[in-house]
Amino acid sequence: MKNKGSRSLRIYFTLAVFLILTFALLCTALLGMLFQQVADLETLLLKRPVLMLLLLYGVSLIISTSVLSVVFNSIIRPMTRLSNAFRQVAKGNFDIAIEEESGIEEISSMYSNFNSMVKDLGANETLRNDFIANVSHEFKTPITAIEGYATLLQDKSQSPQDQQECIEKILFNTRRLSNLVGNILMLSKIENQSISSENGNFLLDEQILQVVVGLEREWSEKAIEFDVDMPKTRYYGYESLLTQVWSNLIGNAIKFSYPGGIIGIRMTVDADDIAVSITDHGVGMDEQTQKHIYEKFYQGDTSRKSEGNGLGLALVAKIVEYCGGTIDVKSALGEGSCFTVTLPRIITKNVRM
Repeated sequence: MKNKGSRSLRIYFTLAVFLILTFALLCTALLGMLFQQVADLETLLLKRPVLMLLLLYGVSLIISTSVLSVVFNSIIRPMTRLSNAFRQVAKGNFDIAIEEESGIEEISSMYSNFNSMVKDLGANETLRNDFIANVSHEFKTPITAIEGYATLLQDKSQSPQDQQECIEKILFNTRRLSNLVGNILMLSKIENQSISSENGNFLLDEQILQVVVGLEREWSEKAIEFDVDMPKTRYYGYESLLTQVWSNLIGNAIKFSYPGGIIGIRMTVDADDIAVSITDHGVGMDEQTQKHIYEKFYQGDTSRKSEGNGLGLALVAKIVEYCGGTIDVKSALGEGSCFTVTLPRIITKNVRM
């Protein structure tokens, strides 16, 4: 990034050479004028050549000191700062940043590039640490289950039915691990603003209906019906990310609904915003649970802990925030829950958390 008033390094070197030559010529001219006008001084210098050499040495010393001072303050000192900063990065410190203001264009650009590099390295390091910490904590249960059922399969006395049940449990926990990895990576990328997702035009109502169709197995098993009221709405935003929002919210509505229940999906559109509400009449949540539902790995209904990993609503909240929107919930125990996602009509590409 070029700062206002910054100059090219080539200009400084050119000025330095010009100043040296100018000072040298000026000093020579002045000495010549002194020799011509002051006969006694000329005689003195001719009789004492050492004094003449000392005078020339003093003038050269002043010039060289001035030039070195300019070079040191403009070039050497900034490069030393950059070198020290790189040493800190090599030790694992990604919180360091260098003030980008500099009078030299190239040095200012180097500082800017350094700060961008450190920011990216810090985001990747946070992503790695988050992934390791969360995976080590949450992987234990499904891995233990897989190990247990695999051990049971080694028992040759088991009936084919028991063996099939063990295989199904292993597959279930394997899918659970896969979903866990995907959710952790997606959540960490969004939190560290390192996700790549393109804006695009699409029909928002059709996207939600496609999610409902994709969850047919889940809601048909519980004989759940849908009450849908959505106008045709073309939307410009992050299509792939919003699909995960509707999948999580509608999936949760199905999971916490009573058999034979009804799930309502409503969409209202005005000049600035689009609001989508997903309502179920299931188990609902108390106030304490509502305060923590967007926290990673939090699960208010512990009886259903094996069905999820506590990342769904945390991921939903981060995606909605990433898209520049908001999410609200109204719920009561035994009465169900209503999640309302409000999105701006136009998503700007620079919206970030």
